[in-house]
Amino acid sequence: MTLKVFDLQCDSGHVFEGWFGSSESYESQRANGLLTCPVCNTHNVVRKLTAARVNTGAGREPSGVANTGAGAQPVAALDGRQVAQLQAEMLRQIRALVRGAENVGARFAEEARRIHDGETRGRAIRGTATEEERQELARDGIAVMPVPDFLDDDRLQ
Repeated sequence: MTLKVFDLQCDSGHVFEGWFGSSESYESQRANGLLTCPVCNTHNVVRKLTAARVNTGAGREPSGVANTGAGAQPVAALDGRQVAQLQAEMLRQIRALVRGAENVGARFAEEARRIHDGETRGRAIRGTATEEERQELARDGIAVMPVPDFLDDDRLQ
């Protein structure tokens, strides 16, 4: 099955990618309110204009080489063990980033706003916020992102 990758944007200006089986699938999901911005959780999402790509098969490179249009680059085939090692390393790095952020607990929304307004020094923070607080921050252009518990061994208080 060939997937269509569309650039999407919410009404707060967050841009993200969506993968669909077809243009009709995108339209159906949008019409039924199934599309959600991963940053602010709004359902007001539209497809951005993207350049068309036509694959005619001409100019294909030999097997093992990707044709990027800007010069061919070798592509290494990874086995399952290598993929698992890469995934584990990425997860380790993401966890390190989360743990490295200052835990401000329930003061998260207040502290994020203070950083955004320049009232306190900029730094990575983490904590808890209600859905309403997250939406208010998003409306004010303050980007926040929910972090799943499995990435944070402290289990935010």
